[in-house]
Amino acid sequence: MGRLFGTDGVRGVANADLTAEMALGLSVAAAHVLAEAGTFEGHRPTAVVGRDPRASGEFLEAAVVAGLASAGVDVLRVGVLPTPAVAYLTGALGADLGVMLSASHNAMPDNGVKFFARGGHKLADELEDRIEAVYDSHRHGEPWERPTGAGVGRVRDYEEGFDRYVAHLIAVLPNRLDGLKIVLDEAHGAAAWVSPKAFSQAGAEVVTIGASPDGLNINDGCGSTHLDKLKAAVVEHGAALGIAHDGDADRCLAVDHTGAEVDGDQILAVLALAMRERSALRADTLVATVMSNLGFKLALEREGLTLVQTAVGDRYVLEEMKQHGYALGGEQSGHVIILDHATTGDGTLTGLMLAARVAETGRSLRDLAAVMERLPQVLINVPDVDRSRVGKSAELSAAVAEAERELGATGRVLLRPSGTEPLVRVMVEAADIDQARSVAGRLADAVKSALG
Repeated sequence: MGRLFGTDGVRGVANADLTAEMALGLSVAAAHVLAEAGTFEGHRPTAVVGRDPRASGEFLEAAVVAGLASAGVDVLRVGVLPTPAVAYLTGALGADLGVMLSASHNAMPDNGVKFFARGGHKLADELEDRIEAVYDSHRHGEPWERPTGAGVGRVRDYEEGFDRYVAHLIAVLPNRLDGLKIVLDEAHGAAAWVSPKAFSQAGAEVVTIGASPDGLNINDGCGSTHLDKLKAAVVEHGAALGIAHDGDADRCLAVDHTGAEVDGDQILAVLALAMRERSALRADTLVATVMSNLGFKLALEREGLTLVQTAVGDRYVLEEMKQHGYALGGEQSGHVIILDHATTGDGTLTGLMLAARVAETGRSLRDLAAVMERLPQVLINVPDVDRSRVGKSAELSAAVAEAERELGATGRVLLRPSGTEPLVRVMVEAADIDQARSVAGRLADAVKSALG
C-alpha cells in the first residue's frame, strides 16, 4: 500500500478512495498509536471532531466518531467549523486529539481526514506513519483491543465551539474594523457562518457571497480558487476590500477596492510590516516557501526584513517557525500562520488582521500591497502523470536545465509534485510574462512526455 498520508492528511474521492471503513479504521488506529505514545497516560482521552459542509462529511464524521468512541475516546462533536477552529479548540479545551473532515480547496466529490495532536498541532510524520502501519495491520487481520462497558467513549455535541472560536478571533485583533465595508466569499464552505460573524463583531459592514452551503456546492466557482465573483462584488458594492476563503478556511486571498487580486505573498508582506511596528515580528524574520514570488523576497530585503524559505507545504513552514520561534509565515496560496494566535493557517484570522491594518492606517489595501511588485509568474498544473518520478527523469532534468539557461538571473523554474493530487506543478518566473508563458508551456509538455 502506498503512503496514505499526504502533506495535508488523507484525501481521496469520498466513498471510493476514502470510505467509511477507512475513516473508522484510521480513527481507531490513531487512538491506539497515541495511547502507545503516552498521550493518554493517566486520564480518559478526549477528541474534538469537526467537518466542512460536504455531504460526504456527514457519514465520514459518523465513522470517525464511532471509531474513536469504540477505542475509548470521548468525543466533542463541533459540527461545521473551519480547520483552524478545530485546531484552536483542540488546544483550548485540552483535548488529546483533533480530527477535521475536509478536502480543503478540492472539488466536492473529494474529502479528507486530518488529525491534530494535543495543543492543536499537526501530527508529526512518524506518528502518521505509525497510524498508517497500525491501520494496515488491522486490515490484514490483526484484531483491535476493544474496551467494553464504561470503558467505551462518550459522544456529545459541543455547540459552544462556534462562539468560543469567534471570541478568540476578536480578542487577538489589534484594532477594530469600524467604517470598513468588506465582501466575504466563503466558498460555500466551513467558514460560511463563523467568518461573517467574526467580521461583523469586529465592526465591519459585511457583504457575503458563497455563504449558502448545501453539501454539494463547496468551492464550486467561488472561494479562493475562483476570485472573479469576489472581484465583481467588491467593485459593485464599493467595498474597501474582499476576502476569499477555501473550503475549510485555512487560507485567505484578498481583493483590493479596484478588484485586483492580493495574493498570499502580498498579504504576508503587509502583515510583516504591521507586526514589526508592534514589535511582534520576532527577529524581523518571516518564513515562506520556495513558491514565493521573487518580488516578495526583494521587497522584504528592501524593508530590512529576513526571509527564510522552506519546501512547499504549510507544515514545513510551521516546522521552521516552531523550531526557531518565528511569529509569521505562510504560502503564496494564502496559507498564513500567525503563530502567537494559531497553530495552523487560519483564513479568517488572516483576513481580520489584514482588514485591521487597512483600518489602522487609513490606507487602501491597494496602497499597502504595493510594498512589493510581483514578477510575472506562470503556474501550470500537469495532471495524470507519475509525480513520484519528477526528480528521477533525465529527460525532464535536461528540459529544466535548458529553461534555466534561457532565463538566466532574471527568472527561475520550479517543478513540484502535488502532495494531495496526481499532478505536477510547473512554475516559471521571468521579467517578461510572454517569456514566462513560453518557458512554462514547454516545460509542461516535457513533463507530459517524460512522466505521462
